[in-house]
Amino acid sequence: MNRQPAVLLLEFNELSPQLMERWIDEGKLPNFQRLHRESQVYLTKTEEEPPNLEPWIQWITVHSGLSYDEHKIFHLGDGHKLEKPCLWDILSRAGYRVLICGSINVRYDMPLDGALLPDPWAKDVAPHPKALMPYFRFVRRHVMDYTKDSVPMPFTDYLRFIAFMSTHGLSTETVRATAAQLTSEAMGRHRWKRAVILDKLQFDLFRWYWRTIKPQFATFFLNSTAHFQHMYWRNMAPHLFKVQPSAEEQAEHKNAILFGYQEMDKLVARFLDLLGPHTTVVFCTALSQQPCLRYEEQGGKVLYRPREFQVLLEFAGVRPQSVSPVMAEQFHLTFADERAARDASDRLVALRVRERQAMSAHLAGSTVFSGCQIFDQLPPDAQLTGATNGHARSFFDLFYQIEGMKSGMHHQDGMLWIRAPGRRHSVHPGRASLLSIAPTILDMFSLSKGSYMRGTSLAGDRP
Repeated sequence: MNRQPAVLLLEFNELSPQLMERWIDEGKLPNFQRLHRESQVYLTKTEEEPPNLEPWIQWITVHSGLSYDEHKIFHLGDGHKLEKPCLWDILSRAGYRVLICGSINVRYDMPLDGALLPDPWAKDVAPHPKALMPYFRFVRRHVMDYTKDSVPMPFTDYLRFIAFMSTHGLSTETVRATAAQLTSEAMGRHRWKRAVILDKLQFDLFRWYWRTIKPQFATFFLNSTAHFQHMYWRNMAPHLFKVQPSAEEQAEHKNAILFGYQEMDKLVARFLDLLGPHTTVVFCTALSQQPCLRYEEQGGKVLYRPREFQVLLEFAGVRPQSVSPVMAEQFHLTFADERAARDASDRLVALRVRERQAMSAHLAGSTVFSGCQIFDQLPPDAQLTGATNGHARSFFDLFYQIEGMKSGMHHQDGMLWIRAPGRRHSVHPGRASLLSIAPTILDMFSLSKGSYMRGTSLAGDRP
């Protein structure tokens, strides 16, 4: 019997090849080990270097087959500006049903045969179908405000989310894990582990759609372990850093990164059970991480986020039509026209802490991408001044310091494992280009790559 091809692109953002190898060798990741030994294994290398080494740039390359020089999408939240189709657009047009679950910086064309859930930072891309909105709105708000002690959200949004998940795959396992997490947080412990609850919810949702709409192509994106690496590399390897974590921090976070890998390892087992023997799994990280040591001389890198965006913007004399927060300290502002955006940009870059510019501002038409660009520890009495109005206000009245200290940074290497139904294993030398991934996946469906794609399929490399 001929079967239609089925492919899952499993997107575990920024996992490190070195950490993966180490923990597989130590027997701590049995399901990754199984996936590895049943796959064609590649190291990948990004086309870009810093400052263009960012996941919201590299994942567009994976999905579209275009390098940054070609797609020109630099900021998280700007994926909708991509002019070329992505894998799911091409496959949907070719008659294949798709399921896109959380992939970062996405765009899509209508009609789309299937379902698409954007990443929580998407500002101009709505989920499809609209029935996904209660989940998208709930997750987006919690991810945006993850650094705050509590998330301001109407009680009705909680009810809509619970009602949605109760009919879209919520598992007993996830309910128990959520209850245990909330109990732990109530006791003042392990709030940082909350990120893996989102992973479990997202798997439940994916499983429901996988079984319901039976897609031929799907993606599944997670960022939790990438976040742990950014924040807790110092705790995993304190000997590399000049700024040492406290004993209390070590007790809480020493094994945070390993915890993230092991949680993802459990998900790998659940995916392999769900997908069955005839689905090709393409495991991809796009890039990876390494210890971030460049800020150690200044005492480490810290981040500052506005307490309330509206209060900060009023102080600066900026009146946007909308504010869309993204990761950490950054946010998008939208204005009525380019003139208003240019004026806002000027006002933001005029903000000072002593003689230092406090805010970055990148102008693009009628939008501004901004964030605090001070990354060292400020004294409690630091003052923020507005050069355009001469006013001053306590910096910490307007900003709060995000808990923790950044200690992981991006690296060009990534992992690409392709587990076909035949499960033949081979480790390929050298480094494959991210430009090859889209043509390779299209090849799995016997579809030609887009004329604009410079990468070549890896199908010829596989035995």
